[in-house]
Amino acid sequence: MLDREGFRPNVGIIMLNANNEVWWGKRVREHSWQFPQGGIKYGESPEQAMFRELEEETGLLPEHVKILGRTRDWLRYEVPDHFIKREIRGHYRGQKQIWFLLRMVGRDCDVNLRASTHPEFDAWRWHDYWVPLDTVIEFKRGVYQMALQELSRFIHRPEGPRKPFHQKRRAHDAKPDSGQTVNKAETDLVVTLNTKLENTVTVTATVEVSVSVETENAALNTSTEVQKKES
Repeated sequence: MLDREGFRPNVGIIMLNANNEVWWGKRVREHSWQFPQGGIKYGESPEQAMFRELEEETGLLPEHVKILGRTRDWLRYEVPDHFIKREIRGHYRGQKQIWFLLRMVGRDCDVNLRASTHPEFDAWRWHDYWVPLDTVIEFKRGVYQMALQELSRFIHRPEGPRKPFHQKRRAHDAKPDSGQTVNKAETDLVVTLNTKLENTVTVTATVEVSVSVETENAALNTSTEVQKKES
């Protein structure tokens, strides 16, 4: 099944393990390595074709993987004429692919390269995400680079074991950070200043009351003396 431009619809699969390494397969009786890939059959969606090719080429089932993302559009590569059968030359130009990024949640022993009667790979390994493209057949390298680049946005660093909540609280209490120390010091300073200010106000009020009492007593004594003189 070809489109109007002579490209066959296809899917490519990049599969990660827990360490974000990619599944890397060695082609049967060849010294080249590649990702699993295969054609989309009539009536299939890209996702259906991806799961079928995954099982045929690696023996893995849908429950062994989790879809992390896919390319937004088709990625194309042209196949040189000497790789094309004579009867389709002039019509067939190459492949257009939707690439999927998967996370393998199964075990390595779930992989079975003999799941199909026509195996694609005779060996496999885990490799760093940015695989060496010089081991890929030349006319596919550009698409591999584009697929790896576009799908890398779905990758997150593997998380280490998380501490229980109570452990994190104890560690936090035992070693407050510098920002918390400064905030505590600032709080103590404000409390001290407020306390001093309240004491100052209290003393001032006491003085004012004392002055007022003395003034009233003086006025009362003066009034009494005036009354005595008048009498």
